Amino acid sequence: MMNYDYNTQRKRMELPEYGRNVQKMVDHIKTIKDRDERNRAAKTIISIMGNLNPHLRDVGDFKHKLWDHLAIIAEFDLDIDSPYPVPEITKLREKPREVPYMQGEIRYLHYGRIIELMIQAATELEDGDEKEYLTTLIVNQMKKSYITWNRSQVADETIINDVRVLSKGKLKITEGVRILEVRELMPPPKKKPMGKPQGKHQNKPFNKKKGYSRH
Repeated sequence: MMNYDYNTQRKRMELPEYGRNVQKMVDHIKTIKDRDERNRAAKTIISIMGNLNPHLRDVGDFKHKLWDHLAIIAEFDLDIDSPYPVPEITKLREKPREVPYMQGEIRYLHYGRIIELMIQAATELEDGDEKEYLTTLIVNQMKKSYITWNRSQVADETIINDVRVLSKGKLKITEGVRILEVRELMPPPKKKPMGKPQGKHQNKPFNKKKGYSRH
């Protein structure tokens, strides 16, 4: 009776993206008794790992990353002379810290939390050019977000009213605040390049004997 080698029956791989063959090579060099030979084998595996994942070449400390991965694949049980310190297993396996989220509901989802924070910051500024400039940025970003979210036009009075609501009446739209037109806020749609007509000879003289000229 034939015995099948299923992946579910094999040893679990720490980094499956390198494949089963790399895992086997790493398991094999653990059995090499000569340290120098073991070091040479480790460098060979590092080269193979680099070729299997060329996208890592764009990552800072590319070689360091590969040596860290080798240690992980070997389950930190590989006695070699690594050019980099072996990563601490406790740091790799510790749970990530929770990302703190701001509490409270967002009044207008299409504007988002950042707009609310910007409005709050603007209300705390003294009247002047800086406050006027920030208010201009806010109202135009609000108009752009509104159009992007709702896919429709919006009256400037709607934006001004929303500013009033979000700022609880503290942020005024002065004469120096210019609300841009939609065409100024939204980039024009990209035109599709026109392809050349297929199967037609253009601007080429016809010769009954030779057909269309190549010149």
